[in-house]
Amino acid sequence: MEASITSAEIYGRPTLRFVFSHPAHFIAFGFGVGLSPVAPGTFGTLLALPMYLWLAPRLGNQEFLLILAGMFVVGAWACEVTGRNLGVHDHGGMVWDEVTAFLAVLFFTPATPLWQASAFLLFRLFDIVKPMPISHIDRSMHNGLGVMFDDVLAAFYALLCLAGWKLFLG
Repeated sequence: MEASITSAEIYGRPTLRFVFSHPAHFIAFGFGVGLSPVAPGTFGTLLALPMYLWLAPRLGNQEFLLILAGMFVVGAWACEVTGRNLGVHDHGGMVWDEVTAFLAVLFFTPATPLWQASAFLLFRLFDIVKPMPISHIDRSMHNGLGVMFDDVLAAFYALLCLAGWKLFLG
């Protein structure tokens, strides 16, 4: 760990200086969005929306999915490094997992405000409540892959609910 990092940053209150001290921290903290003093995971999830609106019209489906896969791999590395440097495997300010997982949800969700708002609410619900097996992954995988994977499961649950909604509503 760098000598310039303060004890406050190590014990749970990272600063902008910490976020910019290493590329992994910058990514894991969602370009700084994770520094929000309230609901950083919600703000990380919201960060995915403008990213989606910018990326979707510029990329084909295969390209978008490749970007998502790359974001997952880079996120696992970034969250591993950042968690190790903070001494907390899944610090609340690390929001790249929410960004990546919600981008995947948006990719598979109809691009209307009602569907996207519903997707947002469902994803946040499953990310916060952590039903099985999300809670098991969250408790047992203490590395960057675990940080990323539990949000992929929350995304899957959200998409499953949306698919059911679409099936029943026509």
